[in-house]
Amino acid sequence: MDRQSVKASFQASDPGGSTAALLASLQFNEAGLIPAVAQDWLDGAVLMVAWMNREAIERTLASGEVHYWSRSRQELWHKGATSGHFQSLKGLRYDCDADVLLLTIEQRGDVACHTGARSCFYVNGPEPPADVCTELMRVIEGRRDVPEPGSYTNKLLEGGDNRILKKIGEESAEFVMACKDDNAAEIAGEAADIVFHLQVALAHHGVSWRQVQQVLAQRRGAPRRE
Repeated sequence: MDRQSVKASFQASDPGGSTAALLASLQFNEAGLIPAVAQDWLDGAVLMVAWMNREAIERTLASGEVHYWSRSRQELWHKGATSGHFQSLKGLRYDCDADVLLLTIEQRGDVACHTGARSCFYVNGPEPPADVCTELMRVIEGRRDVPEPGSYTNKLLEGGDNRILKKIGEESAEFVMACKDDNAAEIAGEAADIVFHLQVALAHHGVSWRQVQQVLAQRRGAPRRE
């Protein structure tokens, strides 16, 4: 748990940096509660919505593990205490009206819903909406697992490393030339092509996009390279 990242995010919304100042800024309802949206720290997917009271917020900030208030049981709820699916707090923000919290969390076991699903928002699909690169990777992995006739992605996968890596080389060269020409639209387009073909290579080798995101997150704030 990176306590510094939590502190930085907390201070961004609360310049005083103190739990007391945060609680004084929030607009709790008549029952002393405030809704809290739990969002995955890597892909931005919304995992669940629950309620917090003052004590839940205090315990969350003090421990680094998310606590909620259970309205049905009328008691404090340490997320994961029973299931083992704890939530580590990465950041805490509140909205412009100060009546909704946004918790950026690392979900242990990748299960947030009591049904066993990753997200409580699974009714319209098995995975919650995420960032565009994560969504693209899902499509590519879907093509890999269930090939579609005429699919360009499947043609690449069928060609294996020889075809995929050749395309990465070609797209990389085109990206370099777009940068040399200083054409913003072409640079963005060629960068998108590189990301797509890179993800095809990852899917071909069974490496998930989340693994890449985790590496990038681990490198954030790491010592500078000489």
